[in-house]
This record gives sequence, structure tokens and C-alpha cells, in this order.
Amino acid sequence: MNSSDPMPPSAPQPTLRLHVWLELENGHFFGLGRAQLLERIQRYGSLSKAAEEMRMSYRAAWGKIKSSEEIMGVKLVEKVGGNKSGFRLTEEGRGIMEQFLAWYADLEKKALKSAEKKLPWELRRFKAEE
Repeated sequence: MNSSDPMPPSAPQPTLRLHVWLELENGHFFGLGRAQLLERIQRYGSLSKAAEEMRMSYRAAWGKIKSSEEIMGVKLVEKVGGNKSGFRLTEEGRGIMEQFLAWYADLEKKALKSAEKKLPWELRRFKAEE
């Protein structure tokens, strides 16, 4: 918090939220939402479960993945067995997800430090539901 303007003890403590994504002229390239979708696919081995947890339809989740794959020219996920919702991340998909989430964490830390110096509130880091 900016020490020149201390806030009263009853002041609200807002949560810092950043929504960042990368895009090209032909569409949404990759962003936090897609990284979180891949993270959930990795956790559950299921696109259906990942989509449900993110409150989106299977079709919307699949469309986002296919769109990113087409734009990047890289397969992010692969089917496992005959089950239509059984998926795992490809090596490239896992690498992209991990690198993006690490970059996002760095960005969030820098934003919190900057806010601490420039804003009159003490901000909290956002914690996604597990």
C-alpha cells in the first residue's frame, strides 16, 4: 500500500484480477482461460469435466482448443482411447500451458508490486477455485 496515504483499517481489500491474452488479426491466439482449460484437461483427463468446471459447453471448449491449434499450427491435446471426452495434453500443449502460466504469475507479481506503490489499497492476489 502507498505509505503516504494510509487507508483506515475498515478500508476494502480488493482482489487483483488480470485477464491477459495473445491475439493475431485472425483471432484469439492463447490466453489465461485456454491455459486454465488445458490445466483442467491435464488434471481430469477429460474435456467434458474440464469444460463443466469452467462453466462452458463441451462444444465451446473444443472450439477454443481447435482454434488455438489451428492458429499455432500445434496439437495441444490428443484423444485417449475410444472415449470421446478422454484427452491428455501433448508435450507441446503441456509446454505452452506451463510457460504461459509461469509468465502470467510473473506478470501478476509485478502488477501487485506496482499497485502497492501506486494505489491507496492493499490488494490481494486472486486465487482460482481448485
